[in-house]
Amino acid sequence: MTTVFDNPAALLGSEGRDLGSSDWLEIDQQRINQFAEATGDHQWIHVDPERAAQGPFGRTIAHGYLTLSLANLFLPQLLQVNNVSMGVNYGCDKVRFPAPVPVGSRVRGSGEILSVEEVKGGVQVVVRMTIEIEGSERPACVIDTISRFFP
Repeated sequence: MTTVFDNPAALLGSEGRDLGSSDWLEIDQQRINQFAEATGDHQWIHVDPERAAQGPFGRTIAHGYLTLSLANLFLPQLLQVNNVSMGVNYGCDKVRFPAPVPVGSRVRGSGEILSVEEVKGGVQVVVRMTIEIEGSERPACVIDTISRFFP
C-alpha cells in the first residue's frame, strides 16, 4: 500500500517511517536482455542461458544495475507526495548487492524513510530501499535513494 503525503512539507518529521513493500515483479530473460541492449553489457552470465547453466549461478542472473534501476519502479509504489510542481531523483548512497537475482526470480522493494530535510525550495527525503528476492535470506540490493519534492 502506498504511503501518501499531502505535500512536501508533510514529509518533515517522518524519519523512521516504514513504507511497506511493493508488488512482486518476475525477472525474466526478456527484461535482462533488454537491459543488456540498453546498456551494452552483454556479459554471458546475463545473456547466454546455455553458458550460464554451466557457470557459478546455474542460470543467467540479472545485472546488478538492472536490480538497482528497479528502485525507480518500486519507490512510487511505496511513497507518493501530492501537490508538487516537480519531484526529482537527486541521487543515491550506499548501494550494495548482497545476492544475485537468478532469471525467473521474483523481487520487490520495501522502504523506510531515513531522513527528511528542507532544501532550497523543497524537501529532500532519503529512503532506504531494500530489493528482496522471494525465498532468499539475503536481499538483492540495498540502496539509499535521495528524492527532492518541490511544492
